[in-house]
Amino acid sequence: MADITELAVLPATDQPFDILYQDEQLLVVSKPAKLLTVPGRHPANKDCLISRVQREWPGATVVHRLDYDTSGIVLLPLTKRALSELSKQFQARTINKQYQAVVAGLLANEQGDINLPITADPANRPLYKICDSGKPSLTYYQVLKRDDAHQQSRVLLTPVTGRSHQLRLHLQAIGHPILGDTLYGNQAVIAKAERLLLHACSISFKHPLTAEQIDLSYPAEF
Repeated sequence: MADITELAVLPATDQPFDILYQDEQLLVVSKPAKLLTVPGRHPANKDCLISRVQREWPGATVVHRLDYDTSGIVLLPLTKRALSELSKQFQARTINKQYQAVVAGLLANEQGDINLPITADPANRPLYKICDSGKPSLTYYQVLKRDDAHQQSRVLLTPVTGRSHQLRLHLQAIGHPILGDTLYGNQAVIAKAERLLLHACSISFKHPLTAEQIDLSYPAEF
């Protein structure tokens, strides 16, 4: 998902990325929060995940993105074949990604789906919004833990589609914004966390050369 805050100055964290998988075809890393996946348009936003990775792997390319505020797993193809094959898997929605988030409030149901269309918000660029004329967007959720004392819930999120800021918008739309969300949360939501509590925790895909099933996970720091 493209980061829609790329026109702002976004200071890059000093925290390094972690390598989860590596071979001649691809690299899988965990991106820290507060780091763009690709360079932003603002000249001050050149430091990003792909520029750091390319210092050691010059052929690394981007096939999908995480928001600046989101941490977690990113696939980085190292060859043209890997880029092509993984792009096809993303387009076919055969790559399964899951996220963990901590949200405001106690969700009533143990699991469910959020099926709300998303579109750009011309009046509040560069944000997005829920709109009947938007692109179909579907997220499955499962409650992992409820915290009665703090009135918050930890949830596992499985996006079927990959719209910009889909998870952030969908959780806000059902009344449970992700804690620390400076774009879509109110001041109370923002104040409850020092960062956006959203992390890409697992991914499943077929190796672009061997077609072997690869399942990787990386726990959230929050």
